[in-house]
Amino acid sequence: MNFQLSAAQGTEVPILISVPHCGIEFPDELKDQFQANLISAPDDTDWFVHQLYDFAPSMGMTLIAARYSRWVIDLNRDPQSKPLYTDGRIITALCPTTTFLGEPLYRDERKEIDQKEIDRRLEKYYWSYHQQIEENLIRLKKKFGQVLLWDCHSIRQVVPTIQQKKFPDLILGDVDGTSASPGLIETSLGVLDHGTYSVNHNHPFKGGFITRHFGKPSENVHALQLEMTKVNYMDDREMTYHAARADKMRVLLEKTFNHLIEQLQSVNGPQTTDDSN
Repeated sequence: MNFQLSAAQGTEVPILISVPHCGIEFPDELKDQFQANLISAPDDTDWFVHQLYDFAPSMGMTLIAARYSRWVIDLNRDPQSKPLYTDGRIITALCPTTTFLGEPLYRDERKEIDQKEIDRRLEKYYWSYHQQIEENLIRLKKKFGQVLLWDCHSIRQVVPTIQQKKFPDLILGDVDGTSASPGLIETSLGVLDHGTYSVNHNHPFKGGFITRHFGKPSENVHALQLEMTKVNYMDDREMTYHAARADKMRVLLEKTFNHLIEQLQSVNGPQTTDDSN
């Protein structure tokens, strides 16, 4: 299986959690092609984000987390390789050949992956993750009338190929207000911005392919992306999980979800029937 699924526990709620960049595995058929020193600790990973959000199932949310590294194929890129941004920043490809900092990933230092191989990786490693998101969104919408997809990401404080200055602590992306209802956006920002963290809205990240593709508020399917700098739940070197920092962030995330759950359920009222079987 190309992903890990943690099912909602207890009373289910209309929120689905996606963590597409936490994977660190490399398929046996590909691993020998990569630089061994890089894949031993793939630096572009959203390290431990699935662990940071592991409280979600106990709140009634299903959590889907990637198993394989984004260097195999990036689950948050357009499958047709359309660029997410056109402002000059370096954007790694659907099947990247370099790290964020431009280091060659492959032993032969190839510059691109041919389309036949991209298509094969799409079929084997990409579509199943997206299908799992879609199936759960359809199920939750049927059960509750509307649903929110929350796409979880993290990044180093400084990535000079994107911008020279430090990123803010939190960046909420909603594709310039198009991937979720104004009310859900305002609720999320209202809670996040009243904490102790610096918060940006849609800059420099407005949401990747998952947010852009699945967010259809006119159809009662909403999507939001939360990017955070790694020092908010990791150590200063951005190498290891920092329990105290993570616990502080988890308090804010839980508070945000509680407000969102209340808002989502206020439309049709909470559902008490369990049709998950």
